Amino acid sequence: MRSFAGGVVFSGDKVLLLKNERDEWVLPRGVMHDGELSSEAAVRRIREESGIATEIVFTAGQTSYEFSSTTHKKPFCNKTTWYIMKSLNGENKMKNNSSRFMDFVRIDEAMNLINSGHDKSLVSLSYKKYRELEQNKEKEYALN
Repeated sequence: MRSFAGGVVFSGDKVLLLKNERDEWVLPRGVMHDGELSSEAAVRRIREESGIATEIVFTAGQTSYEFSSTTHKKPFCNKTTWYIMKSLNGENKMKNNSSRFMDFVRIDEAMNLINSGHDKSLVSLSYKKYRELEQNKEKEYALN
């Protein structure tokens, strides 16, 4: 079992995607270090990959999948804890990473770019929750 943490990072009506080594658009995630909380790992990984500061607004859930490693000649199970996150510095502070291409993409466009059913579901459900939370914040602000 390998543990990962990742983020569905929003900036307005856009979500952060990156291209993996197989040239597929995916959500950012990374391996958790020993003793590290999943929330800490998600924030750290997003900052390392993109240079973007984020805050967690809600837990999105977990995904798991098993695969066989040709290198290690045994099956692995990867478990990822996902967080709905908000970019604190918009799209302006994204660092240029020569090993991976990443960008904030409009939600409708992201749904066309993403191949993984897990990632599509995460983006769709997380965006609904994100918008709901943002609208509730706006209502609270208006009442005060």
